[in-house]
Amino acid sequence: MTIRHATETDLPAIVAIYNAAIPSRMATADLEPVSVESRLAWFKGRSPSQRPLWVIEVEGVIAGWLSFQSFYGRPAYNTTAEISIYIASAFHRRGLGRQLLEKAISESPNLHIKTLVGFIFAHNQPSLKLFETFGFQPWGHLPQIAELDDMERDLVIMGLRINQPILIN
Repeated sequence: MTIRHATETDLPAIVAIYNAAIPSRMATADLEPVSVESRLAWFKGRSPSQRPLWVIEVEGVIAGWLSFQSFYGRPAYNTTAEISIYIASAFHRRGLGRQLLEKAISESPNLHIKTLVGFIFAHNQPSLKLFETFGFQPWGHLPQIAELDDMERDLVIMGLRINQPILIN
């Protein structure tokens, strides 16, 4: 098992994992699959030194990914990042999300990130439990904000302050 920075050649696998999560209505508010081309600008907006995109490989197969995204797009929030984690269904319940989240927390000081947030549907109990395991707390609750297959769903904002000193390489 390896966690590494994603390359553009990984984008089809990243998009496939994302698209496979759409029908479950658990992890994304997208209702239809996205194309590799539509995610190219998003991919190019990732930076290994500031807002990385990591893939986790198991025996050479991309089994999941984690991305950091700037929060709210205003300079005052530069030390805050939103994280997203997606794991291919064939690799669920193997601790890969846990490994990615652990790395995200430990690398945050090196990325000059002081606060991590995750936006998680309230009915996505496995993700909420994962984030809680690492000390994330519910910082916001947006009731009935999303409509998925004629069902209104709540969104929970999970947050974690990073209390480690910034390491300088």
